[in-house]
Amino acid sequence: MFVLLPPSETKRSGGGFASLDLESLAFPELAGRRRTLVTALTKLAGDPDATVRALKLGRTQLAEVERNATVVSSPTTPVIDRYTGVLYDALAADTLSAEARAFAGRHLLVHSALLGPVAGLDLVPAYRLSHDSRLPALPLKKHWAADVSAVLEATEGLLLDLRSEGYVGLGSAAAHPQRHFLRVVTASADGRTRALNHFNKKAKGEFTRALLENGRDFQTVDELLDWAPTAGLTLRPGAAAELELVVKSHA
Repeated sequence: MFVLLPPSETKRSGGGFASLDLESLAFPELAGRRRTLVTALTKLAGDPDATVRALKLGRTQLAEVERNATVVSSPTTPVIDRYTGVLYDALAADTLSAEARAFAGRHLLVHSALLGPVAGLDLVPAYRLSHDSRLPALPLKKHWAADVSAVLEATEGLLLDLRSEGYVGLGSAAAHPQRHFLRVVTASADGRTRALNHFNKKAKGEFTRALLENGRDFQTVDELLDWAPTAGLTLRPGAAAELELVVKSHA
């Protein structure tokens, strides 16, 4: 089983490990794509004004330019510790047990706009790049989509896709035989459901944490559905190749 998360624009600075080693990351067949993009990002950082435009930065975010300029030399930290924001705050990786963190290293993937899919304990630097960033002469969707789709679709076992639509656009796993896209919904008293926006990130973080703490490598979606109620989760089949995580309304 693999759980595939989106990244976050916000990231912690620093790190206690050596600089980026592209060859050590999950899916080493993507190393060439990663190297091309890292080189382009560091080159762009040499022109702060162009970086601000390409990454849609505000004038209070100029420190992101320096992050990108030093992305190949700055210290790294595990993926699950690098990202912040609503989803990752709910995941709270720093409070996971050693066993749950080890499970994340084997079964959790995060789809970075810069590095493609990486494993939960892969070592990555701080950087700024989003799925909708516009690098000169290097459209991210064209750069990533075919190769990322290929590696995801070749991944064996159950694949739970928790990414946002923007990151699905950088490499769909639609042809994966056991891929299930997770939607977070809320149910009203009359039984109707609606999708959640902001609160879906918190729900995805809590759901992922529950999976990591459980530590079970589910082989089928039926096994996952049987387990969910024991963890206090309401998980049900949705549209074709989709699951719905039902949460309480925050209205």
